[in-house]
Amino acid sequence: MAGALSGVRVLDFTQMMAGPLCPSLLGDLGADVIKIEPPEGDAMRRTGSVRVGGESDLFLSVNRNKRSVVLDLKTPEGQRAARALAAGADVVVENFRPGTAERLGIGYDDIRRENPQVIYCSITGFGRKGPDSGRPALDPVIQALSGLMSLTGDESTGPLLTGMPISDFVAPVFGTVGVLAALYARQRSGHGQRIDLSMLDSSIFTMMPREAHVLATGEELPLLGNRHYQMVPYNAYETRDGRSIMVIAHNDKFWLALLRALDCLDMKDDPRLATGTDRARHRDVVEARFAERFRSEDQATLIARLTQADAIFAPVRGIPEVLADERVRRDMLVRVEHPTAGPVSLLANPLHFSATPATIRSAPPGLGQHTQEVLSRLDAGTAWGEDHVRAG
Repeated sequence: MAGALSGVRVLDFTQMMAGPLCPSLLGDLGADVIKIEPPEGDAMRRTGSVRVGGESDLFLSVNRNKRSVVLDLKTPEGQRAARALAAGADVVVENFRPGTAERLGIGYDDIRRENPQVIYCSITGFGRKGPDSGRPALDPVIQALSGLMSLTGDESTGPLLTGMPISDFVAPVFGTVGVLAALYARQRSGHGQRIDLSMLDSSIFTMMPREAHVLATGEELPLLGNRHYQMVPYNAYETRDGRSIMVIAHNDKFWLALLRALDCLDMKDDPRLATGTDRARHRDVVEARFAERFRSEDQATLIARLTQADAIFAPVRGIPEVLADERVRRDMLVRVEHPTAGPVSLLANPLHFSATPATIRSAPPGLGQHTQEVLSRLDAGTAWGEDHVRAG
């Protein structure tokens, strides 16, 4: 079955992660994606120390469903070829610093002169205007500036980065949403448009609903680690065998479920803990009792108790344990053959469609793997291949 975006042509000028993930997601949905790389390749190919058959694990993670074409955009020939490809594209995605695409002759105005229906998505670090617009941006910098670091950690650690590059991740996800909306709008209007978004704005958006508390109170949120500033209990507790379990009780129903599971029903009659507000006010009482109770039994026994009580909980798992899970291996891992790295496992797209499935049809490309194929068609006037019909 064809994907939802079958026939949509995407030209990808992005590098690293806050960019390449967007065209990859569009590719999962069926779009034909051509990735333009400089002669030295996407910088992500050279980042990190782990190599799989000579390929960076970081690059492999976020560049499936693409064809790689090497163009030197600093040369007139490379710029002409890029504009010729863009003239036949439905979508162009770039994450250059502001002004770079224009200097290379592949800015929005350059492209839309030849292709007024183009949807042009620009992902920047700090936005296209302002004193920071020209600065280099990577995930840790954006996490710090957006306030996300101030939401992670506790009093002993101080502010911490999240365990995954959230700022690198959310911007291309929002970019994908924007492209899909613009494609839908083009079907009705016949016109393309530009989409601008920044890693900073996207990251600030992800703090919802924490911003509501700050706007309402004017107060800085405390660093509470795994705990919540309003809900108690909301924490991970260590068990007798050195494992941990995360539990949450956001209302009285699930508070009672936890008390039943832990044989702590006497706490139900403690007037200090009668309401959610009371429990937040006396969190030390709850934390001390729960910590003691969890330390008294092993994780497996507590999981059985919590499951029986219909409590909200989960064992805290490491990534190897998650990836070894039978359901995860079935639903979220796809094995593809890479030209040099051999069999490579990639995370599947989490969207499940009944009629237009999201698929991983090809492994992340080798550097310039498709240059000859694409440029020979460009010379013949069929750069995207006669089998691809323009969408919208």
